[in-house]
Amino acid sequence: MASNLEDSREGRRASTGGDAHSGIGSWPKQTKQFLGDVRAETKRVTWPNAQQVRATTVVVLVTVFLFGAYFGILDWVYTQAVQWLLQL
Repeated sequence: MASNLEDSREGRRASTGGDAHSGIGSWPKQTKQFLGDVRAETKRVTWPNAQQVRATTVVVLVTVFLFGAYFGILDWVYTQAVQWLLQL
């Protein structure tokens, strides 16, 4: 049992390279690479035009209104039912 624990500890040490501080000096380079990748990916995005934005905005507003009305009606019905039950 103890040897399994020691083996797993040694495997962990070997996988990290033995030095916990070895990756600290490379973070500026990695950050610059990441930001460059983000910029390149952003340039590949297909952005919607104004007409598409308006159309989807109308769809969202109508959907929100319909769901609001639906839940409002359900709330009123359930409120009436609970009040009727409490009066019994």
